[in-house]
Amino acid sequence: MECVSYALHMSEQPKEHRAQIAEARNVLGEVIARARFGGEPTILINRGKEAAAIVSMDFYERARHDRAQLQAMQDRLDELGTGDVPADARLIQRVVQEALELADRRAADNVARGNPPASS
Repeated sequence: MECVSYALHMSEQPKEHRAQIAEARNVLGEVIARARFGGEPTILINRGKEAAAIVSMDFYERARHDRAQLQAMQDRLDELGTGDVPADARLIQRVVQEALELADRRAADNVARGNPPASS
């Protein structure tokens, strides 16, 4: 039996795998090992469309944490949006809103590509 190392160097991008759901089912242990130990996600394809992704638990937890932080910022921004707000505050609110939307789009793109979200 060949020994495979799943360790990645910090500068290496994890390889993204793509598989039909039925194919992935046949080698599920290998798919999970690649995600768990190698940080290599597998995008599952169903009828030619991306259906789901298998990622490491660490990646999933960081994505949930990042999403919760974005939601908390959005909630605070919504609170500021109620009532009379001076023009400068409205400008700041708009800039922060645009930054949050951009961060949300980038996070979704990174997840789709299998790149880990930034963690704090």
